Amino acid sequence: MMPSAQGFVGQATSRRGFLLGAVLGSAALLPGCATIGTSGGLDEALRRLLTISTQRAVTRLVQDNGYLNDALARVTIPETPGDRSGAVLGALLRSRPVQDQLLRLVNDAAGEAADRAAPVILDSIRDLSFSDAVAITRGGPSAGTDYLERAIGPRIIDAMLPEIGDALRSFGGDGVLGPVIGAATGVNVVGLQRVVTTQAARGLWRAIGREEAAIRADPRSARDPLVESVFAAGRLLR
Repeated sequence: MMPSAQGFVGQATSRRGFLLGAVLGSAALLPGCATIGTSGGLDEALRRLLTISTQRAVTRLVQDNGYLNDALARVTIPETPGDRSGAVLGALLRSRPVQDQLLRLVNDAAGEAADRAAPVILDSIRDLSFSDAVAITRGGPSAGTDYLERAIGPRIIDAMLPEIGDALRSFGGDGVLGPVIGAATGVNVVGLQRVVTTQAARGLWRAIGREEAAIRADPRSARDPLVESVFAAGRLLR
């Protein structure tokens, strides 16, 4: 039903690719997913739909410049009213070298963070009940993703926060950011870390929702017989 862990590792060669391969390989152990088939009910079809959507979104985002090249998921550094860190960085970003390096750094970190968040999302998918599935399938194109976002809540921020923090602490390296940030006083790095992480999480949810909507629109694209049979054959409860 799903690509093997080795297949995902082949697509992403960084350490995050290895973690992603292990996590998504374990997703194949979902009930009914060990082999391709059409056995299973509405709840199982939805679990598969959301697992495949998560796989595809995370695989895309962990690639080099995955976040940066995705207009829907890309992390920006807006000036945050009342937050000195946002104000300082807003001014710094008017410098092209700083802008380029910072945006690449935080978007790359977002990819690492999305990889770390994948197990949290997959655990939540496993917990979906039949009643959850009925409500979700009556919703819109990304209703499953919306449900997961509500169910997981701030736990996804907790999962992603360390990777973003590590990236921001790397400002002290050899790049142009170290001297600039070091010269600014009163920068709320902790606040900035949460702002960037929140954006990265929102981008991840948008990417998963996009994949879910695409599969709902074309169930055959899931390449999973159960998903296709349920969503294409109109077996949804309306």
